[in-house]
Amino acid sequence: MEVSELIKKVRKLELKTRKQSKDLFTGNYTSTFKGKGISFHGVRAYSYGDDVRTIDWNVTSRSQEPYIKEFEEERELTFILLVDISLSNYFGSQETTKRDIVNEVAATLSFSALNNNDKVGVIFFSEKVEKYIPPKKGKAHILTILRELINIEPSRTTTNVGEAILFVHNTIKKKSTVFVLSDFIESGDFEKELIISRTKHNFYALQFYDKAEENFPDLGLVELYNPEKLSYEWVDTSSSQFRNHMKMKVQENLKKHKTIFKKLGGEYCAINVQEPYIHKVAELFKK
Repeated sequence: MEVSELIKKVRKLELKTRKQSKDLFTGNYTSTFKGKGISFHGVRAYSYGDDVRTIDWNVTSRSQEPYIKEFEEERELTFILLVDISLSNYFGSQETTKRDIVNEVAATLSFSALNNNDKVGVIFFSEKVEKYIPPKKGKAHILTILRELINIEPSRTTTNVGEAILFVHNTIKKKSTVFVLSDFIESGDFEKELIISRTKHNFYALQFYDKAEENFPDLGLVELYNPEKLSYEWVDTSSSQFRNHMKMKVQENLKKHKTIFKKLGGEYCAINVQEPYIHKVAELFKK
């Protein structure tokens, strides 16, 4: 992609998603994602009504006056975006593809972190981890993420969610909130990796699908291309059996991954890329 075209696309993505993050998410964001603990701040003289359990006995002994320990909430958070860039995400029945909306949601989450002075990092994955952007703060860092969202291409065609989750577990040492953004098509089994990693991190899954995948149109005999298998095949889309099979396959995929994340203590949201998605992500925050 030409540099001028890339800059134009980054600017367009920034303008749209930055406004969304400010208008819709800041309130829900700050109430949903709180600090993960408390840290020691200092001591002060004891006042009537203070909890005696917070008395610092060492300082009290030295000064011969009662002092208590003060603590403050650790507000700074770390967010990790697991972004699926496998080829199935390039599907789109209208003007936008699944990857277009994945990019918008990822950018909105990034700006939400920026607005609240939190760190955000990104792991791009297909069958393997394609690129890792370590968590940092600042607008320059967010713009780097936006450029990669638009420009990065996968070196592999298929999807391995478990590999990405295991990378999080082995690489991210600080407790983090992890958003998995994927269509979860042919994503493999990853429950074992999720069980291991959820002991350290909190997981939110956003599954993207196109309505045409669920309600396949009657186009007669057509040649379809499977980007993850790199193969073509002729199918009769006028066959109700074929269309019912496709519908059931999509519904089973959505139900399967909702069950997995709910069972293992994570949050889940399904997003139809042909419909407005903001309220879906806002609902996820409210939960």
